[in-house]
Amino acid sequence: MGDPQFAKYPDLQLSQHIFQLTNPASSKAAKQASLKSIQDAINDNKMAPLYRHLAHPVEGVLNAPGEGTAQPTSHRRPSSSAATLLATRNPILEVSLPWDEKRYESLKAENEKELEAIQKEEDEAAEKAGETEVQAARGKRAEYYTRTGDKEKAIACYEAVFEKTGFLGTKIDTVLAIIRIGLFFGDRVLVKKTVERASALVESGGDWDRRNRLKAYHGLHLLTVRSYAQAAPLLLDSLSTFTSYELCSYSNLVVYAILAGSVSLKRVDFKSKVVDAPEIKAIVGDAEDKLSAITGHTSAGPAAGDEEMADASASTATPVPTAVNLTTLGGQQDAEVSVDFSPLARLVKNLYEGNYKNFFGALGEVEVNFLSQDRYLFEHRGWYVREMRLRGYQQLLQSYRVVGLQSMANDFGVTVDFLDKDLSKFIAADRIPCTIDRVKGIIETNRPDDKNKQYADVVKQGDSLITKLQKYGQAVRLRGSERG
Repeated sequence: MGDPQFAKYPDLQLSQHIFQLTNPASSKAAKQASLKSIQDAINDNKMAPLYRHLAHPVEGVLNAPGEGTAQPTSHRRPSSSAATLLATRNPILEVSLPWDEKRYESLKAENEKELEAIQKEEDEAAEKAGETEVQAARGKRAEYYTRTGDKEKAIACYEAVFEKTGFLGTKIDTVLAIIRIGLFFGDRVLVKKTVERASALVESGGDWDRRNRLKAYHGLHLLTVRSYAQAAPLLLDSLSTFTSYELCSYSNLVVYAILAGSVSLKRVDFKSKVVDAPEIKAIVGDAEDKLSAITGHTSAGPAAGDEEMADASASTATPVPTAVNLTTLGGQQDAEVSVDFSPLARLVKNLYEGNYKNFFGALGEVEVNFLSQDRYLFEHRGWYVREMRLRGYQQLLQSYRVVGLQSMANDFGVTVDFLDKDLSKFIAADRIPCTIDRVKGIIETNRPDDKNKQYADVVKQGDSLITKLQKYGQAVRLRGSERG
């Protein structure tokens, strides 16, 4: 199988720090800590290209044109890559990354010196050694450009490595490295195209480890493009076999899996794959939950939920005990910053148990503590909160034919006016089948008749099929007459 190659760079945590500098929801202390991390990374890794990309007074995406220098300004439109690397297109920096020309020239000189050494190694390998040594030198060049933050050159070098290698494992590792570069710079088009390319390679004979790693990559990409329903099964399946620490921490994966599963899974799957998943309990649960998760409960992985469950709240099916894979909970990852997962735990618990007032409170905390602080979730935070409110409304209304407006407002801990306006948007968009009668102060649900709906669908599809057959028949007759 072999260990994965090219997994050290880029450091995706650095892109999170860059995001935090421009995040209006981030505290000043967090921005200052992120600034220090960025400066340390630039110095340690000699990141002259990234430093210029970020802080240059004319071309830098962080600083306003002309700031701190007498150079002429240029009114330019930020690239899509720059826009998604930052929290906003036109950031207002409370803590800025200063531009230092001497520092940049020093970093650039060290870059040139390192490049010369790599070129010399590659030339010597070409003269005295074999293709394996030449490929190793090419790989060093690709990693060098990735480490220093030169996106275009890094991708070009990885493509050269890809073209020259005959090993499928190396090809997959090369493509995964390009995916991480795309994620670092927020280039979703590149990531989408490269994920499809990696999937084709894995299907052609990739090993188990790389297949699993790609699952996490694909799930994270789907989060960035708001495909939570498609991301949820991939992320949840990755929990029990996660090894992609170059992509994110295990705790972050659990957060992404919980958020994706909560907004997209049906109630039965939500219970088995999120509420009772031992991998999730081991991170966000209380002490008793963590103990029970380690000793063995149903996994949220690919085999979870295979048994038929008629009703999540009344099911008597006994899950097959499966211990959590402890190797995924530690090792190969740096020490993580302590995170308070209690808002997520309350969100899941109160949504499933129908404590909607507490659910709304937990949703607000999740928005502040998670959705607004993560670069992959930030852009979709408004949509996510809206969809979760809809999920709460649907869950309550599906149990009743008529509900008092005031009673429902009390259940959710909101005013009648807020509930009326919020429900009206979902009703107008055909997301909730109900009507509001403000005079009587009630909400009446309009339950769709499944049999009638199925009958209407059959009639509609049958009409479409008949039309197509008639057109086909006419085309056949015309061809026959021509032959005659």
